[in-house]
Order: sequence, then structure tokens, then C-alpha cells
Amino acid sequence: MRHDEIVLIAISGITLLAGWLTYILGGPWGLRIALLAISAFSASTRTFPQAISILRRYRLDVDVLMFAAAIGAAALGAYEEGAFLLFLFGAGSAGEHLALGRARKAIESLTRLAPDTAIRLDQSGAESTVKAERLIVGDRIVIRPFDRVPVDARLIDGSSELDQSSITGESVPVSKSIGDEIFSGTLNGQNRLVAEVLRPVSESTIARIIKLVAEAEQQKSKTQHFTDRIERYYVPAVFVITILLIGLVPYLTTITWGKSFYNAMAFLTAASPCALAIGTPAAVLCGVARAARIGVLIKGGAHLESLAGIKAVAMDKTGTLTTGRPTVERIIVAMGTDESTAPENSALAIAAAIEQHGNHPLGAAIVSAAKTRGLTFPEARDVAQQAGLGMTATIDGKQYKVGKPSIAGPVDQWSSHMRQSHDAMVAAGSTLVVVVDSDVPVALIALVDQPRDTAKAAIAALYDAGVNEVAMLTGDNAAAARKVAEALGIRSVHTNLLPEQKLALIDDMTTRYGPVAMIGDGVNDAPALAKAQIGIAIGAAGTQVAMETADVVLMGHDLTRLADAFLLAKRARQIVIQNLIIALGVICIVAPFAAMGETSLGLAVLLHEGSTVVVVLNALRLLR
Repeated sequence: MRHDEIVLIAISGITLLAGWLTYILGGPWGLRIALLAISAFSASTRTFPQAISILRRYRLDVDVLMFAAAIGAAALGAYEEGAFLLFLFGAGSAGEHLALGRARKAIESLTRLAPDTAIRLDQSGAESTVKAERLIVGDRIVIRPFDRVPVDARLIDGSSELDQSSITGESVPVSKSIGDEIFSGTLNGQNRLVAEVLRPVSESTIARIIKLVAEAEQQKSKTQHFTDRIERYYVPAVFVITILLIGLVPYLTTITWGKSFYNAMAFLTAASPCALAIGTPAAVLCGVARAARIGVLIKGGAHLESLAGIKAVAMDKTGTLTTGRPTVERIIVAMGTDESTAPENSALAIAAAIEQHGNHPLGAAIVSAAKTRGLTFPEARDVAQQAGLGMTATIDGKQYKVGKPSIAGPVDQWSSHMRQSHDAMVAAGSTLVVVVDSDVPVALIALVDQPRDTAKAAIAALYDAGVNEVAMLTGDNAAAARKVAEALGIRSVHTNLLPEQKLALIDDMTTRYGPVAMIGDGVNDAPALAKAQIGIAIGAAGTQVAMETADVVLMGHDLTRLADAFLLAKRARQIVIQNLIIALGVICIVAPFAAMGETSLGLAVLLHEGSTVVVVLNALRLLR
């Protein structure tokens, strides 16, 4: 809220009190009116232009109702009550702006995390400090120890741990090395880094987050649409009833016209739907803002409301429940002098020597494992790709193959030891790579995709949050999927699924449990994400496609944030319901009493504006 608005409300309150004291103490009438006029004017500098703008469009709204009531009170000589109404209405409007401003600042504060300047390297390697907004794609920048990253970039030199909590909500620093992407606003650790700019400041991850939250403010929930429809017809109805109270009551009863007019103004004030109009959007905005602060983007009130009603969750396996990066778990070498006596490290080094010339994820895992063990790779010559099977090469004059088990011929023709090892590891859910020496399988390398550290706790938290069913949907084989599911406590597992089969399962879960959320990577699982009531993309920081296609975006990989988002959505729904009860309760109780003359205009003003303040403060609880 702007400083001048606070000053004007303060002036309004002081002059209102002075005008009332002048009246109580029998002071000059002119001084009393002047003070009250200053109070009314100071409180209306924002709301009066809004009311005029609405009238020019031949419409009625809450602002118009309030000014009509204030003018009516002044016409009856109730100057203090009219000024009191405008003061409280202005203070309520200022409080509303303060509340919504706090919610927006919770998001906009992210922009201040990214520094305004950056250290740029020129072609000669000389450093110069420039405005971050002047950086272009391809520029090289230096991030010093304990500095924040100015723009989204990719590391080209150095390694360090970065605190990404401002983007992903994850408190544990993440290790970054050459080739990894780093995000603007994240905090570097203790090592110097050099990175290449990927996107200008205006298109950074933080900028996109703020843009998405701003767009989310414009997307209303079903409750907001409902209250908007009510207000569209309700406000004119209040005016009509007010006119009837003024015009008919004196003719049908013994009440004087002046008393009837006074009662009508009290009714007009009490029946005004200020709290009803602000209660839901304030809660929705605070809920969306709070979610963004913990690394979860909820793209609109409709999705926040839908998230609160989710009864079942379908989750992809690879890259969602698991890291998506296979690791070498075990190596089995052939037995017997007729086959091979190569030890595990020798077999791994041969496989790595060949796989380092390829780009398959399993090959990368093998190379990484060999480097971790400190192995020296033999020289591989005449390396060739065997489509759909693996790679071939010559090492020390021998022909080697590395790839799928089928590259070594039918498994039933292998030696008994290798065949039994193959069957056992497949049954255990491992992915196998075979090393073949002169058409004889000499080693099996078992790889597994490890579950994420937070996955098991996240599944338990989802059940605790009220989700009735968590199911794994994957195109992987049954053994591998069940191994992961058992480790994480997932009871419902669906394997070997094609994309259209995932869609059918989403329909089946919806029929059995109710609204379903699908959680995946936002790209490969796009059809299922679109089919579900709510599509949730995880690990989407810096991934524009995922951020734009999913309904909810988990910026990092901390799956426990999913349960936090569910609980936040339910809490927001509770606060929306509470606000509706407060707003409608005041209207339904106070307005009839005011119409019957049992409530003074001053009390109607106090209760009406008080309810507005209460619903705003209630919504602000979501920011905690």
C-alpha cells in the first residue's frame, strides 16, 4: 500500500474524531461540518473515483452502495455516521490493498534475489561488471563464492554447491558441475564458477515464476465465479429493496419517512457484499503466493480449489519417483576357463572404454561407475553402433560387444551360470547390459534407477494428507516397477503401459476414487497430465514446456512438497468457506434487523466493515 494512502486514512480518522468531539461539546456547526467533510474527502480519494467509473458504465457495485448510504445519512443530518461509514470503508479498502499487496510482495520479493549486476568475461578473459539486463545469450559470466547467480546459465568451468531454495523450496544445497544448469537468484557455495548465459534476465526462471503467478491471479476458482454471479444480481436487488423501504414503509406502517429513510440506509450498509467480494480472492491469492514460496506453482484459483478435492494420485516412475539416472548395482562375470576369468573391474573397464564413445544413459552410468572406481580404460578401436542392440569395438585385438542381452544371442544358449545370473537379476528388477568377448557373454552389468530420497516420505505424507490411493503408472517392466513400489510403500502398480493405457487407468481411478492428480515430468506424460483433474509436473525449474503445460508445477524434486501443496489447498478451501460464512452471516443477521429499525446506522457500519477486515486477516493466515 502506498504511503500517501495511509496518511489520508489517518487524516480522515483524526478529523472524524475532531468533528464528533465538536458536536458533543457543542462547538460551531460550521467547524463540525468542515472537519467531517475533510474526513469524508480524505477517506474517499481512492473509492470515489471507482464508484464514478462504475456509474459511467451504467452498473452498480459495492462502492456505489457505500456512497449512496453515506449521502443518505448526510441528507438525514447524520453527518458523523455518514463520515464514519466512509472512513471505515476507506480503511477497509486500504486494508484490502495491504493484504493483497503482502501476498504479491511474497512473490515479487524473488526478483530482489537476483543481483542487478554481473561479472562478464570478454574474449581475452578480462572481467568487467555490467548490468545483468545487458547480458545476452552466450555471454560468459563469473559467479564468485557466496554470490547469487544473476541469470539462468550453464556451467562451463568449476563445481560448487548451490542453495536453490528460492526457486525449488528445497533447503539442501545441490551439487553443480560442468554442463549443469544454474538458475538466477540461487546462492553459490564456496567455489568460483564460470557459466554461459542461457536466457536473458527477462526470460529467467524467476521472471517466469512471477509471470505465472500474476496470470494465476486472473484465473478465478468456481467459488469466485459463484460469488461474482451473486454480486452481479445481488447489488441491484439491494438497491431495489432500499428504494422500497424508503417509498413503501411510510405508507404501510406508522413509521415516519425520515425514520424509514434512516433504516433503509442502515440496511443498505449492512447488506453491502464487501466481505463476500473480497473473502475468496484474498484467500486464493494468499494460497497461491504461499505455495510459490515453498517451490510449488499453482496456476490459478481453479486449480487450487481442485487440488483440495483430490482423492487419488497417479505417479509416473522414471524421473518422478526415481532419479531417472541409472547406476551400476552389481557386476557378474562368467565362470570357467573356457569362458573368461576376467574380474569385475576388468569387465567394467572394457564396457566403459566402448560406452564412452556413445550417448546412451546406461552407457553413461557405466562410464561414471568406472571413473568412480578409478579404473583405466583400454583403447577401443573401430567402435560402431549396432542399431537397437548396443556397440561393438576392437580392444587388444579382440572383438567386443556391449549392449542388451540379445546382442549375445539367445539367453538359453548361454552357460548355465550366466543364464541363471541373467534370470535372477531380471526377476529382481535390474536392467542388464552384457559384455561379449568373441561372441561369448563374459559379464553382466546390473543397473538400477534409484528411488528419490524423499519419495517414501512423500508417499506416506500423501496418505496422511487425506489421499485415498497412490498408484504407480509406468511403461517399465513389472519386476523393476514392483521393486521400486515395494521400497516406497506403493500398493497399486500398473506396468508395461502404453500412453493410451495410462489414459484408461486415469478414467478408471476417477470412477473408483473421485478426482485424480497425475504427477509426471510434464513432457513424456503430457496426455495423462491433461486427462487428470490436476496435472502436476515435477522438477520443472528452467523447463519452459513443463511450466506452461501443467496445472501445478513442483519446481524442484522434493516430493514431500506435494503433500504440503495438498494440505495448503485444503487449508485455503477451509478459509474460503469460513470467509463466506462470516460475510453471509453478517448480511443475513444484521441487514434484516437494520431494515426493521433494530440496528443503528453506526452499528451497521461497524459490523459491515468489521466483517471485511476479519475476512482479509483470515486470508492472510495462509501466508504463514
